[in-house]
Amino acid sequence: MLMIASAVLVDSSIIQDERIISGNELAYILNTLLFLIGGFMVMWMAAGFCMLEAGLVRTKNVATICVKNISLYAVAGIMYFLVGYNLMYVGVEGGFMGTFDLFWGSNKEPQIKLGFSSSANWFFQMVFVATTASIISGTMAERVKLFPFLIFVIILAGFIYPIQASWEWGGGWLDELGFSDFAGSTLVHSSGGWAALAGAIILGPRFDKYDFRGRVKPLPGSSLVLATLGTFILWLGWFGFNGASQLALASAIDADAVAKVFVNTNMAACGGVVAALILTKFLYKKIDLTMILNGALAGLVSITAEPLTPVIGEAILIGAVGGCIVVLTVPLLDRFKIDDVVGAIPVHLFCGIWGTLAVVFTNDAGNVTFLTQAIGVISVGLFVFSMAFISWTILKYLGGIRLSPEDEEKGSDLAELGMEAYPEFGKGSQKL
Repeated sequence: MLMIASAVLVDSSIIQDERIISGNELAYILNTLLFLIGGFMVMWMAAGFCMLEAGLVRTKNVATICVKNISLYAVAGIMYFLVGYNLMYVGVEGGFMGTFDLFWGSNKEPQIKLGFSSSANWFFQMVFVATTASIISGTMAERVKLFPFLIFVIILAGFIYPIQASWEWGGGWLDELGFSDFAGSTLVHSSGGWAALAGAIILGPRFDKYDFRGRVKPLPGSSLVLATLGTFILWLGWFGFNGASQLALASAIDADAVAKVFVNTNMAACGGVVAALILTKFLYKKIDLTMILNGALAGLVSITAEPLTPVIGEAILIGAVGGCIVVLTVPLLDRFKIDDVVGAIPVHLFCGIWGTLAVVFTNDAGNVTFLTQAIGVISVGLFVFSMAFISWTILKYLGGIRLSPEDEEKGSDLAELGMEAYPEFGKGSQKL
């Protein structure tokens, strides 16, 4: 026992001279860890989007979806490094954008005063950009060409996304106005939805989506199992998406806040699932799995603007409203012949708007009002939609953005890749 005691007890002078870690360093480590964990969880959402989209498109387009999702992640990361981060964060100071300086650069020395590693912060911000681009991929699937799509990702990740995000997260004019968007119901999700809507309008519907009378023709996806797996992956990744947006873990208050965000994020998704399940049964007499999957995502998008201040019951209600919005607006798009393959516009655009406006019901900060939230929603929507519409139009007339009817019929896998995700099921594989 004496030997154990002597091994544990250390002279106080040695502790003072050879202290391994200081209080500031511990805070730095914990905050950095939150960014890194949140970052790789959001990165894993790229797999979720890929699996969700792969399950909801037809077999002949699955390989192309996989190429698009891994490529857009890479392209978005490079563009955010080249110009996006500086446009979003450097020198905004209440204005409309940052600087056009090329290349993000981190200090080599640990930034103790900042409170976290600048590299961890950059990584966390970068994966949000890829999430925005993933939203567009699903909407325009099965008929958009690969390279025009990736060119649009360059424009989105390098310019459109960082400029509008700087208005709030970069300390721009919306932030000074009092607009609040905790983790991006508007800045990430509805902005991706606006860009997807513009693209879907310019691109037009799949040639076999509607019959000659304008009625919807069912086009079942390749695998509801994959789509369900993708939804669970996204649900898991959302804890990093919302939880790490607290941006600190070095105090008991911050740790408790992260835990509350986790709980509310989870329960909003639960509310979205149950609402979609009940409403589809009521409206169609059958339960629609695809609506339930999108109901979960709708709840997650809806709570993202403010996942900290609601109590659990309010979080469930916010998510449930999101689930109802999806069920009711998917048919609305079909009325206008807007073909959204995976339902991303109802989930991300419509529920993103709802979640942003719902902030006023639970956040009692004096400067968060319905007017400021509405101004944020409208201004981001006008900017992103107009810039995306112009970009897609230019791409259309420069080289075309749509597959030919023949290529669309045989599938983008064979048309653009010369391979199939499931060659044993494909007729075209016998001819290669």
